[in-house]
Amino acid sequence: MLKQISAGLFLLILVGFIVYSEVGQGTEKDNSSEELTKYDVSGKTDQEGTAMTAPNAPKGLEVGDEAPDFELETLDGDKIKLSELKGKKVMINFWATWCPPCKVEMPEMERFHEKYGDEVEVLAINATGTESKLRNVEEFIEEEGYTFPILLDQELETNDDYQAVSLPTTYFIGTDGVIQQPRKVGPMTYDFMIEMKDSLK
Repeated sequence: MLKQISAGLFLLILVGFIVYSEVGQGTEKDNSSEELTKYDVSGKTDQEGTAMTAPNAPKGLEVGDEAPDFELETLDGDKIKLSELKGKKVMINFWATWCPPCKVEMPEMERFHEKYGDEVEVLAINATGTESKLRNVEEFIEEEGYTFPILLDQELETNDDYQAVSLPTTYFIGTDGVIQQPRKVGPMTYDFMIEMKDSLK
């Protein structure tokens, strides 16, 4: 009988200790959560993308790096290979239909493409592997009437190669096939695109 009482008492103390520990940790988590940074996903053009980036995430390709080659199918069924565009300035924009800031910059990209498409190739690479269905991309482009090439990254290999961990992200490639300006994370304005065009050689 004494052994049963002792065992019961031991279990009661153990359960009490576990409950106390969990409540204490929960309080600490609640306090720390108040200190977390709040991210603006309102679609304002001055925000820096929609995704939170881990502190140890790769920082992306740097100025002076050769742009990794890729060949992707377009929404129209054609294929575009980056290395075949050598000798031309290229803006590579990574985006998705679920990304509000991506949608904010696209009219600016269309305006830029219509005026400077002969000077700079605008390639909008859709992170198709993150889309719920391809039809979302097709409907969005059809409704908005965008005319710059939409490339489909079904396996997200190109997104990985360019370390596009936040969307939108844009790289600026010179005629030599080298990244000539720091990548832009977040939506671009028309004036910013002109500035980048003029800076590329």
